[in-house]
Amino acid sequence: MALEKANTLPPACYTDDAFYRFEQEALFNHEWLCVGREAQVAKPGDYFTTRIIGEPIIVARDRAGVIHAMSAVCQHRAMLVAEGAGNARSFVCPYHHWTYGLNGDLVGAPAMGRTCDFEKSSAGLPVFKVEIWFGFIFINFDRDAAPLAPRLAEVGKAIANYRLDEAETLTPFTGQFPWNWKVMFENNNDGYHASRLHQGPLHNFVPSERAVFPDSDPADAGFLRFNGTLHPDASFNPTQRAVLPIFPDLVAEDRGRMTFANVPPTLSLVMTSDLVIYLILRPDGAETMEQDTGFLVAPGASKDPAFEHRLEMIMTSSRKIIAQDMHVDELVQQGLRSRFATRGRYSWQEGAQSQFNRWLILRYLAAWQALKARGEQGA
Repeated sequence: MALEKANTLPPACYTDDAFYRFEQEALFNHEWLCVGREAQVAKPGDYFTTRIIGEPIIVARDRAGVIHAMSAVCQHRAMLVAEGAGNARSFVCPYHHWTYGLNGDLVGAPAMGRTCDFEKSSAGLPVFKVEIWFGFIFINFDRDAAPLAPRLAEVGKAIANYRLDEAETLTPFTGQFPWNWKVMFENNNDGYHASRLHQGPLHNFVPSERAVFPDSDPADAGFLRFNGTLHPDASFNPTQRAVLPIFPDLVAEDRGRMTFANVPPTLSLVMTSDLVIYLILRPDGAETMEQDTGFLVAPGASKDPAFEHRLEMIMTSSRKIIAQDMHVDELVQQGLRSRFATRGRYSWQEGAQSQFNRWLILRYLAAWQALKARGEQGA
């Protein structure tokens, strides 16, 4: 449907517990989900834990340098075998000391010799498909899922000059928020509000009327939004210009705009000439979510003795802008619960919202048809 005729999603899509459970099957059980950066498991034995839709996950690099992702749930009595992050030779369940390798294989199970038909080879941690894209680690619960990168060809071309696989990864931080994950995803891609909610010197160099929305196929894994800036190398700080080293391979086109690259349902990138902000969205309920927020800078940028001071210039301004977004997100979620919430109409400056909706609806319909077919077969 053309943007001029499109409506927003029904409010229940953001508030209803049953719909959230449907989304788990329609989206999260079969799409590629970003869980972090390769830099978080830089050395053999490095690991970190996370969770998406309530599933505890371990990401680890084995001794051969291969990255694995697996459930953190011990296959004995469901104790979590790892928390936080660190470096390990194996994962030992604290409860009964079942021991798992960095690839998830069960390598030790004390006092199980008298248990009938017990085979260690069939009791490893459930493992997930893994794919690396520009240094981001993606997992898929669906072992039959098609590869990710071919479905991100257009997004990949648009951001290739950033060479994010070589970028420095700064330590991410995690927050918990009282709103639906789509509220956050939509806000990050909303060009309409930029010149209104964020009006002022910290944001007015990236006006809403310069938003551009490249065509996208909803069957692809991602989509883009570009927003032209009033001058090259614009950056979120009081000078409005880059204060950190520019990503070295950017061309004039890259430097004259901000790029928003999206790989739903979990990854959203905000890209300027000197800093990339990445958001990893991790829903844990119909109206609650966690989010990992991280930052990428040009290779070697942190070696500048003034790096921390320059970065703080950006962080101070960004925090003020983010606070405005967070306040809106919370009140939008409250409004979505109202009997008076309706399906609104879009401005041309909300093209990314329509792209997101088409991406969602394609998967909603496919999942609905599959569930309906299974119900008919069981009847």
